[in-house]
Amino acid sequence: MPALPTDITIGELAQRSGVATSALRFYESRGLIRSERTNGGQRRYARPTLRRVAFIQAAQRVGLSLDEIATALRRLPEGRTPTKADWAVLSRSWNGLLRARIEELETLQTRLTSCIGCGCLSLKTCRLLNTDDRAAERGSGARYLLGDAPEEEP
Repeated sequence: MPALPTDITIGELAQRSGVATSALRFYESRGLIRSERTNGGQRRYARPTLRRVAFIQAAQRVGLSLDEIATALRRLPEGRTPTKADWAVLSRSWNGLLRARIEELETLQTRLTSCIGCGCLSLKTCRLLNTDDRAAERGSGARYLLGDAPEEEP
């Protein structure tokens, strides 16, 4: 059985990962992945890059920024495919961050639900977007449309 080539082209990486070549070049420009160049200037990626790209995609799906992803990838070994233990260390390091994001989303969901029910009809005075909205202190609903007079600005 012939040996598998150790490096893959950008086209192969794109096809196998489902990520556009332009995104792969962008990831490379940000230091998330790296390639070697052939004498003809073509990019060649080590096979473990497939797992790095999958990791980038998964991390983006859970809401991590590219800077956070880059920080995490610097913890992974360059010369070998990361092990299950390597990935476990990274995922544990994100538990606090993910919990905080879940809390933020739950708060947003609660506020959005009450916002949809309030009927204020104004994005400028919406309690969701303007937490210091004085009209909201008077109760729910479109306060000015219900007859409350706007306060004079100082």
